[in-house]
Amino acid sequence: MPAYMILVPILIPILTGAGMLLFPFRDARIRNIFVEIMVVITTAFCLLLLTSPPKEALNLFSLGENLVMTLRVDGMAIFFGGIVSCLWPLATLYTFEYMRHEERVNTFLAFYTITYGTTLGVAFAGNIFCMYLFYEALTLVTLPLCIHTLTPQAKSATRKYLYYMIGGTAFAFIGMVFYALYSVNFDFVYGGSLNLPLIATHKDVVLLIYVLTFFGFGVKAAIFPFHGWLPSISVAPTPVTALLHAVAVVKSGIFAIMRLTVYCFGMDYLRGTWAQAVVLIFGMLTIIHASTMGVREPHLKRRLAYSTVSNLSYMIVGLGTMTPLGFFAAMAHMLFHAVMKISGFFCIGAVMHQTNKNYIYEIDGLGYRMPVTFGALFVSSLSLIGIPLFSGFVSKWMLADALFKGGSLLEEAAVWALMYSALMTAIYLLSIAIRAFFPEKGSNWGAMREFTDPNLCMTIPLSVFSLVTVFFGVHSGQILRLLEQISRGAM
Repeated sequence: MPAYMILVPILIPILTGAGMLLFPFRDARIRNIFVEIMVVITTAFCLLLLTSPPKEALNLFSLGENLVMTLRVDGMAIFFGGIVSCLWPLATLYTFEYMRHEERVNTFLAFYTITYGTTLGVAFAGNIFCMYLFYEALTLVTLPLCIHTLTPQAKSATRKYLYYMIGGTAFAFIGMVFYALYSVNFDFVYGGSLNLPLIATHKDVVLLIYVLTFFGFGVKAAIFPFHGWLPSISVAPTPVTALLHAVAVVKSGIFAIMRLTVYCFGMDYLRGTWAQAVVLIFGMLTIIHASTMGVREPHLKRRLAYSTVSNLSYMIVGLGTMTPLGFFAAMAHMLFHAVMKISGFFCIGAVMHQTNKNYIYEIDGLGYRMPVTFGALFVSSLSLIGIPLFSGFVSKWMLADALFKGGSLLEEAAVWALMYSALMTAIYLLSIAIRAFFPEKGSNWGAMREFTDPNLCMTIPLSVFSLVTVFFGVHSGQILRLLEQISRGAM
C-alpha cells in the first residue's frame, strides 16, 4: 500500500467535520446518516491500512533538519489506531440518540467527527514532533464539545480543562526541546533514539527531561496531582465524557507516555533510575487517591470518572516496570479498559437520558425498568473489578505478574495498590447495581414504571461492548499475541 494512504483516514473525518461547520445540514436524519457513513468509511480505510501497512513513512513537510511532520504505521500505530477505529462508529451511533433533543447538534457532531481524525493523527505520528502537534490539536477540537451545553458548570469545567492542558503543553514542549538536543533524531525507534555518547556525563539532566515530559503528557493521562480536570468535565454530554475517558483524550495521554518511554528514551536506559521510581510512586498515588475518592462520590458520572483516573495509572505502573512484560500488560489493560469503560459511561448516560437522574440514591429499583442498560453496566463493573471470565481480570493479572517479576520494593508495593483499588472498585461499582436491583425499604421505586431502556441506537452499542468484554475475558489469546509482539519491538 502506498505511503500517502496513511493520510486518508486522518483527512476524511477532519474534512467531513469542517464541511459540516461551513455547510450545516437542515435535516437531522440525513445528517446522521451522512456522519455515520463517513465514520464507517474512515474505519474501513483505517482497518485496511492496519492490516496492510505501508513499509515507508510519509513525510508531509519540514520545519528544520529534525522537525519533520512524519506519519508511519508501526506496531503501536496498529494498536492505538485499531482501538480508536473500532470504537468510534458505535460511539457515533449512540451519540445520535443521546443528542437528539439538544441544541447545536450539527456543530457538536462536526467537532466530534474532527476529533476522530485528530486522534488517528496521534496514532499514526511517526515522530515526537508530529505526535505533539496532533496531541495539542486534540485539546483544541475537544474544547467545543466540553463547553457545548453553555451552562455555567460547563464553562467552568472547560476553563479548568484548558488550564490543565496548557500546563501539560508547556511541560511537554520544554521536554521535547531538550530531547532534541540529546537524541539522534525525532523518529520513534523501539529502544529509544538517545545519543548515548553525548549524554554519558549528563544522565541526571536527561532523566529530568524525561520526568518533565512524562508529567506534561501525563496531564491528559490524569496523573495525580494533575487529574482534577477529569471528574470536573463530567458535566459535558455523555458522548463527550465517554470520548474523553475511554477513547480519545486520556488514551492519547497514555499512548504518548508509552511512545516517550519505549520509543524515545528506551526502557533499558530508564530501568533502575530515580525516574523509574517517580513513575511508579505517582502511579500508585493516583491509584490509591482516585479509588478512595470513587467510594466517596455520589454522582454517577463523576464516580466513573474517578474509576478512569485509577485505571489509567494501572497502565502507568505497568509501564513503570520498564520491562517488555510490563509494557505488554499496560497495552492489554489499555485495550480492555477502553471497551469496558466506554460501556460503563454509555450505560450511565442512558440512565441520565431516560430518567434525568444523576445520583446513586436516585436509582433504587431502576434495574427492573432498564434491564439491558443495568445488565450491561453490571458486566462492565465486574470487568473493572477484575472478576475472572471478564477482560479486566486478564489485564490486571498480567499487570500483577509483571510487577512481581520486576522484583523491586516499589513494584511489589504497586501490587498492593492494585489490590486496594480492586476492593474500592467493588464497593463503588457494585453499590450501584445493588441499589438498582435491590432497592432500600421505604424507597419509592414503584414510581419507576414510566422509565424504560433507550432505543436501539443506544442499546446496540451497550450490548456489543458487553459481549466484547466477555469475549476478551475468555478468548483473548490472539489479540494478546499481537500485543506481545509489539511489546518486544517485533512490529
